[in-house]
Amino acid sequence: MSEVIDRFDADRFEASRDRLASLAYRLLGSASEAEDAVQDAYLRWQGADRQRIEVPEAWLAKVVTNLSLDRLRSAHMRKERASAWLPEPVLEGDPMLGPAETVEQREMVSLAVLALMERLAPVERGVYVLREAFSYTHAEIADMLEISEAASQQHLHRARRRVAAGRRRGLVDVDAASARRTVEAFLEAASTGDTDRLVELLTDDATAITDGAGLSERILRYDTPGKVAAIARAGFRPSPAKRRIAGGVPVIHYALVNGAPAILAVVDDRVVGVVAFDVLSGKISTVRGIASPQRLAHIDAVWARQEQDSPIIAEW
Repeated sequence: MSEVIDRFDADRFEASRDRLASLAYRLLGSASEAEDAVQDAYLRWQGADRQRIEVPEAWLAKVVTNLSLDRLRSAHMRKERASAWLPEPVLEGDPMLGPAETVEQREMVSLAVLALMERLAPVERGVYVLREAFSYTHAEIADMLEISEAASQQHLHRARRRVAAGRRRGLVDVDAASARRTVEAFLEAASTGDTDRLVELLTDDATAITDGAGLSERILRYDTPGKVAAIARAGFRPSPAKRRIAGGVPVIHYALVNGAPAILAVVDDRVVGVVAFDVLSGKISTVRGIASPQRLAHIDAVWARQEQDSPIIAEW
């Protein structure tokens, strides 16, 4: 009988796993950390007196939330995020991106907003995610975080204000076909060294953020169209040295990453680089380049399980 109960309880956990992972990812901005938090929650679930848990989904959400916030509060994570942190990219179709029914929910897993949420205190981030992405009531959030309802409301107000202050633009649902054309034009101009065309494709306040092909100990930022064009021209033009760093000749695929148009560099079916773009009215406002193997471990695993479209560049 106990084996039947254990299997039933394990199935109940698995039924919640995707939702728990999406909650942890929003709280942490890291797919690998989110997976660890969910696994820790499973161990807690196994060790709990499960017959006394009235609403398993609520209990698990509370555990995952607090495990995630504890990670944000840890001295090691605070030190790491202060110098060289970028959100980990997640590929379209990954359950970690859900729920995504509304523009607001989709925006919350954009790389831009995940970065903005780094400005929030852990409890503010917790309230913001629970309320805005998962529609928990303030009474439910107060119970989960062991704060008062009034405090939950205050934290939400501050979090909304801070995220809004950091946004460069309001909510926009971008036309997918138009965004792809813009990204492909940008890639063509960068690969051929056409600086004038690159600048034409950038907004006046364009920025680039990169981990330096995965080699830099700090995050690099470029904050004018001219600088962005220069780094794009230098980074996208093929060379033997870049192929050595990549481990071979990359194949370039178009993809959606965290809801944004992106290109993936793939060598031997392994994702070795992701460049994601914020596109507005046919122009690019932000370029984010990520190549650290640690930041790409999750997207690489998901990529390997998905059926791929034809590449836009067969040999880069």
